[in-house]
This record gives sequence, C-alpha cells and structure tokens, in this order.
Amino acid sequence: MELISGLGYYPLIADTALANMTTMTLSRPVRLLAVLLLLASLGACQTTKNLFGIGDSTKDKIETLDVAPLYALGKDALDDENYDKAERVFTRLVARFPYGEISEKAQIDLAFAQYKLSKPEESVSTLTRFIKTYPTNERIDYAYYLKALVNFDRENRWLAKIARLDVSARDLGAATQSYNDFNEVIRRFPTSQYAEESRQRMIYLRNRLALHDLNVGLYYYQREAYVSAAGRAKYILETYPQSAYDGDAVALLAASYGKLGQDALAADAKRVLESNYPEHPYLGKGWPERRSRWSQLNPFAGEVRR
Repeated sequence: MELISGLGYYPLIADTALANMTTMTLSRPVRLLAVLLLLASLGACQTTKNLFGIGDSTKDKIETLDVAPLYALGKDALDDENYDKAERVFTRLVARFPYGEISEKAQIDLAFAQYKLSKPEESVSTLTRFIKTYPTNERIDYAYYLKALVNFDRENRWLAKIARLDVSARDLGAATQSYNDFNEVIRRFPTSQYAEESRQRMIYLRNRLALHDLNVGLYYYQREAYVSAAGRAKYILETYPQSAYDGDAVALLAASYGKLGQDALAADAKRVLESNYPEHPYLGKGWPERRSRWSQLNPFAGEVRR
C-alpha cells in the first residue's frame, strides 16, 4: 500500500496485477478452446429457438396469413423443392381453411409433397380422401394418376439396383395396385394428358407381373408340380396378354403338358410356339434349364433362364 497525496492509500500491487492480466497474451490452444465454446453456445441458443419456435417467421405466417397468401407460400416452397416446408404449410392451410377452391388445390399439392418426401401411405391417404370428396374437381384425373404413381414408386427400386435383386421376385402387391390404378386412369379419363403415360407404365408393370408369375410357374415345374405349372402358364397368357413373356408361358405350357402325358395339348402349344416364337430355346430342347437346389427350394431366386 502507498499513500498518495489527496487520495489516501491505493493498492499498487493489485493495480499492477490487473495491468499484467490485460496485457497477457493467451496461448493458441486456449484461444481455440474459447472459440469452440463460443460456437457451441451460439448453436445451443439456435437450437433452443427452434425448439420453442422463437423467431420462426414461417410458423407465424402459417398461423396468421389469409388463405391466398398462405397457398402462395406453400407453392413457393414446392417450387423451391422444399417439400418439408410445403407439407407443413399445406397441412395447416387445409386445417384452417377446409373449404373452397384454394383448399382443394392445396390438398393435391400436399399429396405431391408427401410423395416427394417418400411418405407413400400419407400421400395415398390424402389422395383417396380427395377423390372421394371432390369427384368433379378439374384436377381429378391428376389425383388418380398421382395415386398410381405413388404406388409405382413405392418399392424402393434404388435398393433393388444396389442389391442386384430381381424386382420380379419381390412381393408385387404395390405393383399390382399401381397397375390397377393406371388402368383406372385410362378407363375414366381416356383423353387425359396422363392417359398415354399411364399406358406406358402399365406395359412395364404388366411385364414385371408376368415375369413374377413365370418364376412361380417354373418353380412348380422344377418341383414336378406340372398341373400347377400349366395352370400358372395359362394364367399368364390370360391375365397379361401380349407381355414380353408370352413365349415363355407357352413353352411352360407345352413342357408341363408333355410331362403330364397330355400329348395332344403339348403338340398344340408347341405349334403355337413355332408359329409365333420360332427362336425360343424350348424348341431346341434346352429350356427350361435345370436350376440349383436352392432355386428349387426358393421360387424367387434369380432370373428366368431363357
């Protein structure tokens, strides 16, 4: 302590320590740690805001905007491919304004956003409700088409490609539903802009479904269940006419009848095969090839050998 005239005792030692602290240079690791702590605290503040909706202008708009600007907000999100935001906006719009032309449009757009978010159940539910409620809506053909498209894409085809799986060997419930849905589009709206694409997708699905049943028929044949094999071949020809596997179905029919001792029926099937598919390997006595033991136990292992 030192006595300074007019001021009394002044703690010079403490003052010197304070001066040293203000001029002290922090080491680099300490500075880095301080920056990281600052960033973490900022992130925590932002998370807290998100949890409690603080500063969320979109949420405020969803609750306060009138129907027209609210729909425009959802459409902007849809155009920007921000499907999560679009879903939230359209869901709230329909809840706040359940009636009217804009609400009907919002329901269609909501189903599309759900489709893009890989929510097939929600999308189909939205579309089914729309179809039942607004059967005369000007976009009703699109609602039927989108419903078929959701089922068409439901099976995660990218996973089948990665795993190198034969998609015809999987459960084709969604494919069957999609086939029926596209058929409904064509039946109800033959002049719609979606009719031609629906026909093309039906051709693709018809071939997949036919191949699935052909695999089943070949399984029966390899297991020496020839009556079932012949029945499955006839089912393919009757249910999926002009599919890419008509020739295989006729060949399976001829082979099964031959094994059953139905020589006349086998000869008829062979004549049809010779007339329409003269290059089919069955005519060279090399079809169907013998499958592995595992393939005989599993009717869906691998692809059809042609």
